[in-house]
Amino acid sequence: MNVGRALLVSALFMFLSMVVSVLNGMDSAFGPLAISFIITFIFGAFPFIFVRQSPAISVRDGFLIIVLSWLLSFIFGMLPYVLWGGEFSLVNAWFESVSGYTTTGSTILTDIERLPKSLLFWRSSTHFIGGLGVVVFLLLVLPTASPFRFKLTNIEQSSLSREGYRYRSMSTVYVMVSVYVGISLLTGISLVLAGMSPFDAVNHAFSIVSTGGFSTRNLSISYYDSLPINIIVTFFMLLSSLHYGLIFAVFATRSLRPLTQSPVIRYYLGSIVAATVLIAISLRLYGGYDGWSSSITDSFFQVCSYVTTTGFGMSDNAGWPFSSGIIILFMALQCGCSGSTSGGLKADRVYIVLKAVIRQVRTSLHPSSVTQIKAGRHYISDRDAVAVLLYMILYFAVIIVGIFLLVLCGVDILSAVSGAVSSMGNVGPGLGSIGSLGTFAYQPAAAKIIYSIGMILGRLEIYPVLVVFTMMFKRDK
Repeated sequence: MNVGRALLVSALFMFLSMVVSVLNGMDSAFGPLAISFIITFIFGAFPFIFVRQSPAISVRDGFLIIVLSWLLSFIFGMLPYVLWGGEFSLVNAWFESVSGYTTTGSTILTDIERLPKSLLFWRSSTHFIGGLGVVVFLLLVLPTASPFRFKLTNIEQSSLSREGYRYRSMSTVYVMVSVYVGISLLTGISLVLAGMSPFDAVNHAFSIVSTGGFSTRNLSISYYDSLPINIIVTFFMLLSSLHYGLIFAVFATRSLRPLTQSPVIRYYLGSIVAATVLIAISLRLYGGYDGWSSSITDSFFQVCSYVTTTGFGMSDNAGWPFSSGIIILFMALQCGCSGSTSGGLKADRVYIVLKAVIRQVRTSLHPSSVTQIKAGRHYISDRDAVAVLLYMILYFAVIIVGIFLLVLCGVDILSAVSGAVSSMGNVGPGLGSIGSLGTFAYQPAAAKIIYSIGMILGRLEIYPVLVVFTMMFKRDK
């Protein structure tokens, strides 16, 4: 029944896409959207009619709900693409659907502007749905007294993310949704005031708040060639990649102290500044840029785009120096903060590992000293630090396997490495032919499947998928 609710959320946005089609003179996507809506609505409503509601939901059931909610959303989300046709073969439609719901933003399209507006709206809607996760929408409708509500929140969010929310699980959901909707509205209004059309503003607001990256234009943000739009997009990309609990605390306390006092936020913003400076120097000296202004502007936007996992493009980084590409890849590995819609390892985990390394160096220099890992005013236990390190090892292991499989599929090494990192981090673009203004259209079909698996593992943070597979092959409970 809970999985059915996830499908009904997708059906709702399919219906809204149909409304967009009607407002645009019944464009060519109305039929595919209408059929998709009917099918998705029927399958979503089916459990409410024929399945008896369980009085209690176990943690085992919770993992299954999470994985099934995502997988079925991917499958039903590809229906409008398949039925519309064009560039959307079965594999391409699956890739685009997974990329949308996981807020990765990679695309197989070579001519985005050829799509009817209603299909563009549906494409952006998958970002909006996936931004907080189908599971968060489920939490809003689960019975208030259900003990599963807290368990499901624990599964969906990382432990680092949960530490920042000093609320009960239901309050956590409303904090996330309030910030999410608030950023969406502010972004859309700001873009309209900056000169973007209302339709484009809504679509880009969906992409920005979810740190997704789907655009309505082939040239992404560079199409508008507008400094105010660039500033607005950059600001809200960064805002969406910060911890939602801290953003909520800023408005609740009417003070910036929750952000300025967070050591993770300081590290995160500092890493962005450092990466921007290094890339700007590289572009100015070796990238063919004539002035410091353009090199700093382009590097700052691209760093923010990759580290927030939004993936918008303001310039084509396919011709950037190799050193700039290495820095971009690191930012695509680290990404934003826990408790946000961004993907990747998360700045929190990278910060904790760096602190653990520093602690180990100090212990080696002073063996008799007793030191603990400290983040601001909080101490981090060795158990938590080991858990973070193990997750990072598993994360890199998945990337290495992905690179190996992509090379076997005939993908060039630059696309394989950057594509595997980008997919796991839900970043979107990679380097070279799949760079900031590139497309995955010319990648082999098998490679697109591998990329999509990476997107799913990255979005679900690996463990829920492993748990479900373990349950499938293990007989005992």
